[in-house]
Amino acid sequence: MAPSPSSPIKTALGLFRTKSLASSFVSRPASVSHSVMHSPPSNTQRPPAWLQRHLDDARPPPKLFAWTPANLDGAKPGPVASNHGGKGEDLDRRIFILGVGNIGRLYASHLARHPPATRPPVTLVVHRRELLAQWASGAGIELVTPGAGGRSVCDKAGFDVEWWTETAPSHGPVREVVGGRKLRNLVIATKASAAVPEADRMRRYLDAGSAVAFAQNGVCKLWPPHGPAYVAHRYPVADSAPSFLACVTSHGLYSLGPFRSMHAAAADVCVGPVPVRRRHHQPAPRASSAAPPCPSAAYLTCQIATAPDLQGRAVSSAELWLLQLEKLVYNASINPLTALLRCKNGGLFEEPHGVVARVMDRLLDETSRVLQALVVHPSTAEILATSAPGEHQQQQLQARFAQGRLRETLHAFGAKVAGNSSSMLQDVQAGKPTEVRDFNGWLVDAAAFLDPSLDMSAHQAMVDLVESGTVLTKEELGRRLLS
Repeated sequence: MAPSPSSPIKTALGLFRTKSLASSFVSRPASVSHSVMHSPPSNTQRPPAWLQRHLDDARPPPKLFAWTPANLDGAKPGPVASNHGGKGEDLDRRIFILGVGNIGRLYASHLARHPPATRPPVTLVVHRRELLAQWASGAGIELVTPGAGGRSVCDKAGFDVEWWTETAPSHGPVREVVGGRKLRNLVIATKASAAVPEADRMRRYLDAGSAVAFAQNGVCKLWPPHGPAYVAHRYPVADSAPSFLACVTSHGLYSLGPFRSMHAAAADVCVGPVPVRRRHHQPAPRASSAAPPCPSAAYLTCQIATAPDLQGRAVSSAELWLLQLEKLVYNASINPLTALLRCKNGGLFEEPHGVVARVMDRLLDETSRVLQALVVHPSTAEILATSAPGEHQQQQLQARFAQGRLRETLHAFGAKVAGNSSSMLQDVQAGKPTEVRDFNGWLVDAAAFLDPSLDMSAHQAMVDLVESGTVLTKEELGRRLLS
């Protein structure tokens, strides 16, 4: 059986079916000025590329094998590894963290700080075979804090580690993921582009009793309008889909190598539900009548929200969605520009009226038009219905996403993170793929869905320039974007 809800878990349960926690966040549809309304999309409009790939894919989900260090060549014979929950209760409590980059390390190390009575068993799921060997020879997860904070090492004895692959090991015990049963608590902490594909790959091990939390930058792709279409395709039997959660992580980290990160800026985490289970023909649920979540969703929410020093809090769907949109404003401005200019965040804000500031103003103008159109679109009614009556008025939302306010909040945020290097700058310097399509590309796709006449040429330019590996001076940037 799943864990009996304690008081914090009951609180988490309530977030799935009652009002928002923060009254500062907006409401239910109200009348809106026609100057900001946009034409609805055509019924013949194609889904975004990520969704179309899944709609075109009729293959069953793969059987996956769980490799451990015992499966590596040269590993010494030892006791057969656990199937994670042979008695059932271990699997109900165990949290699997898929992706052990900066965000995965942050969540794992803080979940491990729970007191023994509430500490969940944690399995780290790496994406390469080599990482199993590196884990076996290392000390565990290390978070380094600047200044007098020093370093914090979570001993590897506190974690299990696995690599999930379609290839059965030729050495050591052969086990299917969770012994062929169902995952109950899964945190996907990969890059944004891999998040939904990884969840899709796990379908064989997910059901209505599973909870999947997405913990990456960008806006979760499973929000309406496209999330319900994905779920209806992949989980055609009613009420067979897992509960999906998303996290907004404000902590600042950068990698120091495998399983080592610099925790450059401590901040907070918000976690809440992403509503995808209803079918298109069903009315959007009211806050007072939404279906209760599975116990795993409440348990996973509680574990994240109460993890020591993570500064987590559980929020409603409406608040979570708005927080993701607000963070996207920062990510779609700061990340690509720092990648193109090869500068730290503060380099963008040195001249309040200079070339870079004017480029950011153009990006914010396009961003504002998309977000203002989004908050009045019918697809958002289901999200906003999770808030209390009187909250989340559309006029308030439109004021919140006005270009002037976005500029004010972006520059205030930029001052706070001036000394940091953006994740996209770190990626291009390391020769890794970036998340520009999940930031700027998401806005371009949203505009195409909401109103194809919206000009998104600046954001499209960000995608093209970053993906081509372009490096620019400020003057060259101005000639490209302001001419």
